[in-house]
Amino acid sequence: MTSLASSADAGSLAANGSGSRWLTWLILLAAALVAMSVTVDLAAENTFGWDVRINCAAVDAHLQGLDPYFVKNLKDTKLSYPYLPVTLDAFRPLCTGGFLVAHYKPIYLVLAVICALLLPGLGTAKGRWQDAVLRAVLVLGGFLGFDWVVATGNFEILSGLLTAASLALLLRPVQSGEQGEVSLVPQLAGATVLGLVTAFKLVFLPILAALYFLPQPRRRKLFLIAVAAGMFALPILASLAFYPDLSRSWLSAITGQIPGQHSPASEVNPSLLLIASTLAGHIGLAGSKLFVVGLYGLIAITLVLAPFAVSVWRMVKRQGRAGKASLLQALDDWLVDHPAAAMRITVLAMYALYLCTPRPKEYTFFQVALYAAVLVVDLPAVMMVAALTVAVALPILASASVTAFMGGYGQLTLALICFWILLAHQQQRA
Repeated sequence: MTSLASSADAGSLAANGSGSRWLTWLILLAAALVAMSVTVDLAAENTFGWDVRINCAAVDAHLQGLDPYFVKNLKDTKLSYPYLPVTLDAFRPLCTGGFLVAHYKPIYLVLAVICALLLPGLGTAKGRWQDAVLRAVLVLGGFLGFDWVVATGNFEILSGLLTAASLALLLRPVQSGEQGEVSLVPQLAGATVLGLVTAFKLVFLPILAALYFLPQPRRRKLFLIAVAAGMFALPILASLAFYPDLSRSWLSAITGQIPGQHSPASEVNPSLLLIASTLAGHIGLAGSKLFVVGLYGLIAITLVLAPFAVSVWRMVKRQGRAGKASLLQALDDWLVDHPAAAMRITVLAMYALYLCTPRPKEYTFFQVALYAAVLVVDLPAVMMVAALTVAVALPILASASVTAFMGGYGQLTLALICFWILLAHQQQRA
């Protein structure tokens, strides 16, 4: 595994002996805080974990010939099953025998550690143990994502595992002299896995657009996006073809058309969309969906997308390519010429698009932590302190002392701040 940090980077914490010792103590301090948080979660009474029980109850109901999208058919729950019908058979091996339900906490911990080990490094220097530990710190402690995965028992841990695998396949290191050309086979596998991940939660489809920032010729990038989009559509089409009745029930369940039961459509989660809806309500326009959507788009562009686009374009323009070709061609050429920077931008684009999704639940910040874990390793001293404080220390300490943090905008706010830190460093580095 290669490291994000280059030994030639004068701003790197490991540029000298004292910097390396400083980095070691910083990582150990963060690791101790995360270990404390994880220990508390694992030792807590098993009063939560409702999602893993719901998911396996849905599998059992399906095996018994019952419609699992009707909550009345699920044992000991009032919550609904949100996934596509095809997942009922895909999840069957996981739920057989009840082992996962009984022991999901240690299993999820092992899977999270595997996620950290799978995440790629994007630099040219040999990997350091500090890098691996730092990635584990972010995966297990970043933005409380893993805390919520454990608390809910949500299958987001499986999405995270597939995301880490897809990043490892897509962001294979480019050796000197290869001119950005890497084998298409692992990238095809990565695009396939990423497409399947987005099919778990349909609102994350826009993340596939981030593949355009890969350091590859435009035709290959568009092909990878098409493959990922095809794999996103495959579970939907398979559900419609092989489970037509269940597909209708699934659609009714997720849109709230089944009366008297819980629906994902009725849930309200802190997001940029909710901010827009709240602001619209303050001026008496909450009933105008067009206004709310427009305001939501404006907020997402202002806080995330525009800063990202401006930062990337400044990097391209700095190389003197602007004016010599079309804007898109200039971007394509710059990405191919700067493969390490392009791969970091790809991950940062996924991070940005994830933040802009209309309904990121608390446990989905586990995915955001995965993206951050790839990028934080590369930060210089001051920025690394800031990022670890924002992504790890503040959420853990706040959740232990301020109950309101768990249900408010804390995760989203800190994830935005961390995004801006990573974006600022990316622009300085290029």
